[in-house]
Amino acid sequence: MMEPAETVHKPVLLNEVLAVLDPVAGKTYVDGTFGAGGYTKAILEKSPCIVYGIDRDPDAVDRAQALRKTYPRFHIIEGNFADMDHLMSETVHPKVDGVVLDLGVSSPQLDQADRGFSFQKDGPLDMRMEKSGVTAAQVVNTYSEERLAHIIWSYGDEKKSKQIAKRIVNDRVKTPFTSTLQLAKVIHETLGHKDPRKIDPATKTFQALRIFVNEEMGSLKKGLRAAEKILNPGGHLIVVSFHSLEDREVKTFLQTRSGKKSNPSRYDPRPNTPDSLPSTFQLIDKKSMAPSMKEVRDNPRSRSAKLRWALRTTAPAWPFEEDLS
Repeated sequence: MMEPAETVHKPVLLNEVLAVLDPVAGKTYVDGTFGAGGYTKAILEKSPCIVYGIDRDPDAVDRAQALRKTYPRFHIIEGNFADMDHLMSETVHPKVDGVVLDLGVSSPQLDQADRGFSFQKDGPLDMRMEKSGVTAAQVVNTYSEERLAHIIWSYGDEKKSKQIAKRIVNDRVKTPFTSTLQLAKVIHETLGHKDPRKIDPATKTFQALRIFVNEEMGSLKKGLRAAEKILNPGGHLIVVSFHSLEDREVKTFLQTRSGKKSNPSRYDPRPNTPDSLPSTFQLIDKKSMAPSMKEVRDNPRSRSAKLRWALRTTAPAWPFEEDLS
C-alpha cells in the first residue's frame, strides 16, 4: 500500500550522504535499502546518473513504481541487499560507483500499524520485512525463556532481558501474544513506568525481535562483502546505522578491509589473513558522522544515527567469506 506523502519522513543524514557520494553524471549507484526512496530521489535529482534501488519489502517495491515513471534512469529490484552482488550481476551494470545503505526499519514500515514494527499504534505482532517466514509473535509465543532472554540481550542490549523473557513466558500460557501493544504493556509493567526524558522501555525488546526475525546482522555482514565485490575502484561505500551493534560491525569491516585492524607482520607466512591481503577500502574519515542538533530536533529518529564511509581500492575482493577480525 502506498504511503501518504505527508507520512514519508526525510531520510537521515541526507546532506552528508550526498556530500560524500557526490554522484557523477552517467555513473551507476545502488541504494541497497530503498525504503521510502528518499536517498534515491535525492541522488537522481543531484546528478543525471543511474540508480538501482533494492528492497526486500514488497510494499517498498510497489512505492518505487511512481519514481520509476518520473526517472527512467531509476530501476527497482526486489531482494535483500545482502545479495546485491548476485542481483546486480543480472543487470547491465554488474559493477557500480557507489553503494548507500540505510540500516534498520524504514519510516513507512514504522507508520503502518499492520506491519507490527512499532508499539506506538496497535497492530499484529509481525515485524517481517519480506512478509514471509517466522513472525515476532511466533518467536515470543514458542521460544524458550532462555532463548528469548538471549535474543533480547544480544540484539537489544537490554540489561533486564531475563526479567522480560520470564514475564513473557509466564503470561503467554494464559493468553498468547498477538499484538504490539499487548507485548509493550507487559514490558512496561516489567520495567516500570516510562520516563518521558528517555527512550520507551519497550524500544530495545522490539528492536531485538525485529533484528532477529529479519536476520539483519547476517544480512549486514553479507551486504558489506557484496558491496566490496561490485564497487568499481574509487567507488563509495556509505552506511548509516542506528545502534551500536550495526555500527560496530560496519566499523570492524572497514578497519579490517583498510588494513587498520592490526599491524602487518613480515614473519607471518599465511597467504590469506588480514595482514597479508591488500586493502580493499581506503578510510578517508576514520570517525563516524552524526546528525546536527537541528536535524535531531526536526527528526528525532536521527538521534542515534552514525554514518561511516570508505573508498574502494583497486585490490580484488577478498576471496573467502569468514570473518577475519
